[in-house]
Amino acid sequence: MDIHWFESLESTQSYLIEALKSSTLNVPVCVGTDIQTLGKGSRGNIWIGTKGNLFISVGLKRSMLPEDLKLESSSIYLAFLMKELLSAHGSKVWLKWPNDFYRDDKKIGGVITNLIGDMLVCGIGINLVSAPEHFEKIDIEITPHDITEGYCALFENLPSWKQIFSKYEIEFEDSRVFFTHNNNEKVALQNAVLLEDGSLECDGQRIFSLR
Repeated sequence: MDIHWFESLESTQSYLIEALKSSTLNVPVCVGTDIQTLGKGSRGNIWIGTKGNLFISVGLKRSMLPEDLKLESSSIYLAFLMKELLSAHGSKVWLKWPNDFYRDDKKIGGVITNLIGDMLVCGIGINLVSAPEHFEKIDIEITPHDITEGYCALFENLPSWKQIFSKYEIEFEDSRVFFTHNNNEKVALQNAVLLEDGSLECDGQRIFSLR
């Protein structure tokens, strides 16, 4: 996977989406930047940070992903791949449903995905060296470039959704003290049932990870 790195971008996600639409770049591809000034977070939030933190977006064809992975759960899958990579470097980071990276009880980063035709664009932001108030940074020393190279290398031999889900199913228990959002409403995860496709059943509602 080709990696294109910049000193500064408003948003790796926006840049890559436009580059793919105009065929300036072709999948599989990764875009990273030292500084992101107007990054996209979940539910319309902005994700910005200082130099040394991770700001990347990966573009790939849906056909590159495992056959048993539903599109609705792709953000869980892609986030857990990153979580596994960070764990291999000694981090105790964990993944709160559906795609937020946490250290203990504080968020350190997250994933957002967009579908562009038959391509999926996955943006990832992680606090590596600094964090805003009420957030936290990661518990290991690692550079954005090392993470990016390691993450991109994973796409050469991707595990199945079943393999990822068997691990995430155990980790999901840590999410139960938190809330998620469904149609801009907060939903408690305490009694949620995690289904095999990565969706949740909460109070009779089916909630998918559509980010």
